[in-house]
Order: sequence, then C-alpha cells, then structure tokens
Amino acid sequence: MRIDRRRWVLAAASIPLAGAGRAHAQAAAVVPPALPVERLAAERLGESADAQPLRKAVPSSGELLPVVGLGTARRYDEPSPVLRETLGRFAAAGGSVVDTAPSYGNAEAVVGELVEAAGLRERLFVATKVGAEGRQAGRTQIEQSFRRLRTTPIDLIAVHNLRDVDTQLKTLRALKDDGRIRYVGITTSFDSQYADFERVMRSERLDFIQVDYALDNRTAGERILPLAHERGMAAMINLPFGRGRLFRAVQGKALPEWAADIGCTSWAQLFLKYIVSHEAVVCAIPGTAKPEHALDNAAAARGAMPDAAERRRMERFVDAL
Repeated sequence: MRIDRRRWVLAAASIPLAGAGRAHAQAAAVVPPALPVERLAAERLGESADAQPLRKAVPSSGELLPVVGLGTARRYDEPSPVLRETLGRFAAAGGSVVDTAPSYGNAEAVVGELVEAAGLRERLFVATKVGAEGRQAGRTQIEQSFRRLRTTPIDLIAVHNLRDVDTQLKTLRALKDDGRIRYVGITTSFDSQYADFERVMRSERLDFIQVDYALDNRTAGERILPLAHERGMAAMINLPFGRGRLFRAVQGKALPEWAADIGCTSWAQLFLKYIVSHEAVVCAIPGTAKPEHALDNAAAARGAMPDAAERRRMERFVDAL
C-alpha cells in the first residue's frame, strides 16, 4: 500500500499533534499500517506533543531560536491562500525563522505582505540577504528589502554567496550599529566557495553563517561547522534535503525501525533531526510552501534527538542507499 507522509502519520499516530506531518509527495513510502516502528514513534511523539520545540542559542546574543525554520527560495511568487496557511501553521507550531532573499523572485514581497496581514511579525525571525556588487547597489537592494518585507528592523541580513563580501559587510555593520538590522552574516550553497567562506569566517566577527549541509552532503561538517562552533557563529543550514536527492533515494522505502528511537514518523523528520542535532547548527531552513510540510517539518524540533552514535548510524544508512 502506498502512503504519503500525511496519511502515514495520521494512520500510524492518530494523535492531535500540531507538529505531525502530511505529504511530501516525493517522500511517499510503502509502509504497512501497523508496523511496530510506526506505533512506537507515534507513542513517543504523542508524549512530546505539548512540548515546546527545541531551541538553540545564537552565540553572539544568547537569543533562543527554534531549530526548524522555513525557506522561501521556491514557489513564493504570489500571496496565495496556501502560502498564508503555510506561514500560519508554521508559526502556530512554534516556528520562527523565515529565510528569504532578493534573488528569490517575489518572495520578499510575498512574505512581507502575508506576515503583515496575519499579524505574525512579532512571532517571527525574518532573515534575508544582500547579493549585489558595489556599495551603492548593495544599499539600494537592502532598502528595497526593507520596503518589501515591511519591517524595521530586519532580524538578519547576510551577504549572499559571498558576493562583494567585504563591501557589503561594511554596509551591514553600519546598519546594525544604527539598529536597522539585528544580526550580520554570510551565506553559501556551493562547495567551490568553502575556502573563501572559511577565510571570511576567520577574519570577520559574524553572528550567523549559512551553508548547505544534508545527510548525503556532509562536507560542511568537516571544517565549516566546527569553525562556526569555535568562532561563536550560529550556523543556519540551507538545502537540508540535499536538493531533493534524499527523498528520491528513499522513495518507496519504509522508515528503519530505529527511527522510532528518535521519534521520527516521516523521512523529512529523520533528515532534519540529523541536521539540527549538530552542535554548531542553530536552525535548518527547509524550503516550505505547503501547510502539511510546515507541520511535518516542525515535528522534527520535538522529541528525542540523535546522539553521536545514532548520527553515525544515520550516515551509514544513507551511504548504503
């Protein structure tokens, strides 16, 4: 019997868990409806349903953020009812970090409109980026972000993919000093930039770094994440599902029985718990444009987290697929 994430959780758990999931279409799994792993995971998630999501501290300030956020790189083209519900469900499930960028089409404007209309601004941590060449172009883009997001201050602005990083960091520091933004950072999603990324991490004082990291893409865990931990920088993780590779790799497969040990009732939760259990990671930001995905992802911030031995088991499992 083929069951998508929503029906899997509902049939196996049958509990009113705000963080329980529905469908990632690409994560459909062949799972009999009464396997012990399903029942055990449902029981453990049920026990933690009323618990607050795991939060981690931003090293530079001590501010606590929920470990599962929401990315807007795709499908945030217009303020639809689906996106309105997605943001609402995300916030209701205890989510806070919403990540966007000027290069994500109309996403900044859509987020700004929906957040304002729903009165969610005080509950959210809004992050965006600057990706421009030159001081004036950077300032123009940043001012546009303030208008589109309809908020001052913006919680975090990071230099996108290191573009003109030295120039843009100077501008961001001035904005932080003026109280218009709260945190400064840098981002990349390309391993070809890792050497330059490390250089900036070593030479600059940054509140956040954002990097690609996934259960099947662990290169950032070798040097960048340990360096972030050493330097007191909060690591935010993009592409936590490996650009969809992880879902494709497990298509049609049942969760392993040991997934119940960490309360996972979906593949997305397993993938995200691996990410957010890393000591340097403060938040993962999976792209999320459907309410059911927001709820499913949010469940990964609750319940048990994998320890070092369980993380190694997860790595071996994925490497063998």
